[in-house]
Amino acid sequence: MANQNIKFVDLNAYHQEIKVELDNIWNSILNESSFIGGSNNKHITKFEKDFKHFIGANHCVSCANGTDALEIALLSLKIGPGDKVIVPAISWASTAEAVINIGAKVVFVDVNEDCLIDENLILEKIDDQVKAIIPVHLYGKPVNMGAIQKICSDHNLFLIEDCAQSHGAEYNGQRTGTIGDVGCFSFYPGKNLGALGDAGAMTFKNAEIAEIARQICNHGQIQKHDHRRIGRNSRLDGLQAAVLSLKIDKLENHIDRRISFAAQYNELLKGIEGLITPSINVDLRHVYHLYVVRVKNREEIIAKLKDNDIPYGIHYPKTLPSIKPFKGSGLFPVADKLCQEILSLPMHPYLNSEQLDTISSSFKMNS
Repeated sequence: MANQNIKFVDLNAYHQEIKVELDNIWNSILNESSFIGGSNNKHITKFEKDFKHFIGANHCVSCANGTDALEIALLSLKIGPGDKVIVPAISWASTAEAVINIGAKVVFVDVNEDCLIDENLILEKIDDQVKAIIPVHLYGKPVNMGAIQKICSDHNLFLIEDCAQSHGAEYNGQRTGTIGDVGCFSFYPGKNLGALGDAGAMTFKNAEIAEIARQICNHGQIQKHDHRRIGRNSRLDGLQAAVLSLKIDKLENHIDRRISFAAQYNELLKGIEGLITPSINVDLRHVYHLYVVRVKNREEIIAKLKDNDIPYGIHYPKTLPSIKPFKGSGLFPVADKLCQEILSLPMHPYLNSEQLDTISSSFKMNS
């Protein structure tokens, strides 16, 4: 069976579509020498305004990458040594890594069947040292933020959203990144909104906290040579900012395509024994950064995908508490089970119905 040149993510198709605009951006950056981020870089100012408007946030501060966004968010909230931060047992390493890097301690909580932090298990992990919760809107599906907001309010905790995979996702009509105290975004090239390299941003409700974060991003300065705090070099550059502003205009259309393809996947895969498609919740807007199914016979399915030259992924093959830097953190039975079942199928705006049918057929052959 031919795979019709199916790609897991097709960045080349996107960039060919906007090649003229990208060439113009590159020429503009070269002519202006507007390479490095700063208050006078018009491309960065424009992107922060564009993204703030897209998300519906009060304030936006750009930075070098999504990991820095998490670390700087924690620092801006004055979280550090002696504090604890709650994170889910399934995520990319950055979510927990950021907590360790600012000197705090990670407290893991098991996930629900959607691979999202189980809000029903959070209370038992809270003590006087816990200062924040970082829910992760994994795969593009929002967490049950209402329940977590209440926990944070009742226990005076900061709420930091990890939105690295949820650009444009919504919980009860409110976009992720505007619900907590801080929203942390990655614009790694493969994200729904991706740069041409590493890039990140934070969104804030509070202007004072946003200004602290902005200073941290730029060596603690409020202007050149006026350092007010210890900071770091975490500036978005002009090229990435300009590219991201260009891509924001196309993001809603791309999200709509992803949602449509996910619905087609769900229909094509319906009724296959041992396979669970992503759950649907009418109160949520899942933006399908990844389309992740659960299968009991994953190795058998992977063999079929390989035979048909169909790409796949596993996001993620291990729980965070089970990897070397975080071992010994407790028992997480749901996360452990899911890591043996989850399988990511090709998902991007340039798929077509014939490709989706070919991918889905791999689950039906000899089944």
